[in-house]
Amino acid sequence: MISANNVTLRIGKKALFEDVNIKFTEGNCYGLIGANGAGKSTFLKILSGQLEATKGDIVITPGQRLSFLQQDHFKYDQYQVLDTVIMGNQHLYDVKTEKDAIYAKEDFTDEDGIRASELEGEFAEMNGWEAESDAASLLNGLGVDTEHHYTLMKDLEGSLKVKVLLAQALFGNPDILLLDEPTNHLDLNAIEWLEEFLIDFSNTVIVVSHDRYFLNKVCTHTADIDYGKIQLYAGNYDFWFESSQLLIKQMKEANKKKEEKIKELQEFISRFSANASKSKQATSRKRALEKIQLDEMRPSSRKYPYIDFRPNREIGNEVLMVENLSKTIDGEKLLDNLTFTLGHDDKVAFVGSHERAKTTLFQILMGEMEPDEGYYKWGVTTSRSYFPKDSTAEFNNDLTIADWLTQYSEIKDATYVRGFLGRMLFAGEDGVKRVKVLSGGEKVRCLLSKMMISGSNILILDEPTNHLDMEAITALNNGLIKFPGVILFASHDHQFVQTTANRIMEILPGGTLIDKITSYDEYLASDEMAKKRHIYTMKEEDN
Repeated sequence: MISANNVTLRIGKKALFEDVNIKFTEGNCYGLIGANGAGKSTFLKILSGQLEATKGDIVITPGQRLSFLQQDHFKYDQYQVLDTVIMGNQHLYDVKTEKDAIYAKEDFTDEDGIRASELEGEFAEMNGWEAESDAASLLNGLGVDTEHHYTLMKDLEGSLKVKVLLAQALFGNPDILLLDEPTNHLDLNAIEWLEEFLIDFSNTVIVVSHDRYFLNKVCTHTADIDYGKIQLYAGNYDFWFESSQLLIKQMKEANKKKEEKIKELQEFISRFSANASKSKQATSRKRALEKIQLDEMRPSSRKYPYIDFRPNREIGNEVLMVENLSKTIDGEKLLDNLTFTLGHDDKVAFVGSHERAKTTLFQILMGEMEPDEGYYKWGVTTSRSYFPKDSTAEFNNDLTIADWLTQYSEIKDATYVRGFLGRMLFAGEDGVKRVKVLSGGEKVRCLLSKMMISGSNILILDEPTNHLDMEAITALNNGLIKFPGVILFASHDHQFVQTTANRIMEILPGGTLIDKITSYDEYLASDEMAKKRHIYTMKEEDN
C-alpha cells in the first residue's frame, strides 16, 4: 500500500497540490487522470520519491518495493538490454554484480568465499537464478526479439528502448508499480500484452495514460486531479466520466430547487414582514432562508478545444487511386506493390507495428517523396491537409503563432485567423508567442488549427494524438467523426480508431497490405489477425 498524507507542492507562489490525502491499496489499478498541467506526472514523481513535496508525507508499507517507468531514455546506454531490465530490482542486480565480480577474481580468498556464500543465499531468496529468463520473457512479450537481449541500450532504436524500460519497471513483481504513459510508442501486440499483464497483476498499480480504451480495460479505480485536489472513484475511465457528469447534474438540480425555495421564502418575507399577524411566520422563514446553502459549483480546470473540420468543397466520387506502389529505403522494402482505391465515404485507419511504412506512404501521397515503382492519382475535386508525425520543420522559424497560421489562410484578416487559434485554446496574448518555443502539445494544436483553416476535404493524420491531453483527444475524435470528407490516419489509440474508422489497412513487414472495410474491433477479431497472432506466437516460441 502507498498513501499520500496532507501532501502539498508549491512551485513559487502557486500550489500545484494542496493537502492531498489518498490511499492506493493492493490488488487495484488506479488510473490517474487530469488536464495537461494538472500535475499527473508530478504526483507520480512525488509518490516515487523523485520529487519532494513542500509539505506532507508519502507512506509505503514497510518492506514493499516500488518500481516506476523511467523517462530518461539515455540513462542505461552503456548497459546490455537484459541487465537494464534486471536493474528494475536494483538490490537483486547489485547482489548479482558483486557475486559475479568475486568469482571473476584470480586471487580468490577465504573471505571472498564466505562473502560469495552469503550472496548466493540472498540471490536464491530473490529468485535470482530465474532473473535472466524472467527478463527475457518480459522483453519477448513486449516484442523485443532475443537477438537484441545482449545488445547495448545505446544501439537500440527509440521504440525498442521504450519497451526495455517498460520491461524494467515490470520486472521482479514489484509491490507498487507507477507507470507514466506506458503505451506511448508501443505497437498493437505490445499494448495487448501489457493490458493482460496489468489485468493479471495482483499488486498496486498507478498509471497515467491518455489512452481511454487502455484505462477502461485495466483500471479498477480512477483518481481525478482537478484544482490541486484528487478525487477517487471506484471504476474505470468511462465510469468516472459518467459519475462526474451525474454528480454535476445532481448538484445543478439541487441548487435549482434551493434557488426556487430561496425565491419563495424571499417573496413571503418581503410581502408579510410588515404584517403583524404574519410576523412570526416571516421571522421563521428568515431563519429557514439563512440555513439554505447553495452547493459550490466550481468549474473544472479541464478545457475542451473546439475542433470542427469544414470542407470548402464537396468531394466527388473519384478520390484516390493507388496502383502497384513500391518503396525501399535503406535496403528495407517498406511498400510492396500496394494497390487500392478510396471512395468518398472512406475513413481509413492504418494500424499495426510497421510505423515507417505508414509514414512513408503518407509522405508519398502528399508529394514529399517519390515511389520507386507504381503511381497514385488524386481526384480533381480533392484538397488535402496533412498532419506529419515529425513537424520539426514546420516550426523551425521565428514567426509568431498568429503569423504562422495566417500564411496558411486564404483570408488574411487577423480576427478571422485568431478565431481558429481561440478554438484551440490559444488566448489573445498567446498569438504573439514564437512557434519555435512551443511545447509538443501546443504544436499539435497549431497543426490542427492549420488543418481546420485549410477547408480541405481530405485529412491525412500521422499519429495526431501524441502530446494531446484527454480533452483534446476527445475533441479531435469527435471532430473527425463529424467530418464529411475522407480521412487517412494512423493511431495507436484504440478508442480513437474504433470510433472514427470504417476501413482498416495494415501494411505488414515486407510491405504487403491487408485492406478490410470493417470496424477496428471486428478487424482485431478477424481471421487475418488470428493468423498474425499465430505467426507472432510461433516467432516468440522459436526465440
